[in-house]
Amino acid sequence: MLVKPTGAGRLAGRIALVTGASRGLGAAVAKCFAAEGAHLVLVARTVGGLEELDDAVQALGSSATLVPLDLKEFDQIDRLGAALYERYKKLDILVGNAGMLGTLTPMGHIDPPVWDEVMALNVTANWRLIRSMDPLLRQSDAGRAIFVTSGAGAGVHPYWGAYAASKAALESIVRSYAGEMTKTKVRINLIDPGPVRTAMRAQAFPGEDPLKLRTPDEIAPYFLELALPDCARMGEVVRCY
Repeated sequence: MLVKPTGAGRLAGRIALVTGASRGLGAAVAKCFAAEGAHLVLVARTVGGLEELDDAVQALGSSATLVPLDLKEFDQIDRLGAALYERYKKLDILVGNAGMLGTLTPMGHIDPPVWDEVMALNVTANWRLIRSMDPLLRQSDAGRAIFVTSGAGAGVHPYWGAYAASKAALESIVRSYAGEMTKTKVRINLIDPGPVRTAMRAQAFPGEDPLKLRTPDEIAPYFLELALPDCARMGEVVRCY
């Protein structure tokens, strides 16, 4: 059952959906929002991770709805949107954080199932989130949508073909969406967190010293800035480095 948010803070009374919430950057963003009074709708595949995060959210004086969901099951995204509309009639903040690296290999060596999975999660799932959550964001007095991109989405990045292509596509989708929403109260932006101490970063750079990287908690305030009702930025890529 969905629970109305309680508490005080700059996001008090606001509903925030965060994907990829069970660990890393998503979990850090969720805790940052919880500390500001938001009610969290936490989406991830890992039930244990969601339950652990729920404990942290409650310790911060806020509340959460846990949604164990594989975002590649696109019809489930539509069901989530319908459930949120039935309970709240709106969504204030959407954070599209879930993503995957795939394999780092020459373009001609990428296995088709890997390519399809990267595109499904990094691109199509975010488009389906936009499609499902757009009516709810429009009902908010200050709807905010934030999507996580990467520097790999621009320039030349040998061996990063699937991931780079997915982030370039995501940026194009989000910029188009932002352009369509300029006359509404919804503000839509992208965040490029740069090198962060996450499992995905360790997968991409296994020999790197993680202690030299910023933590997800250090990046989360950039998301908060874009989630606040008074944020005026629109269609930007906010680079955290």
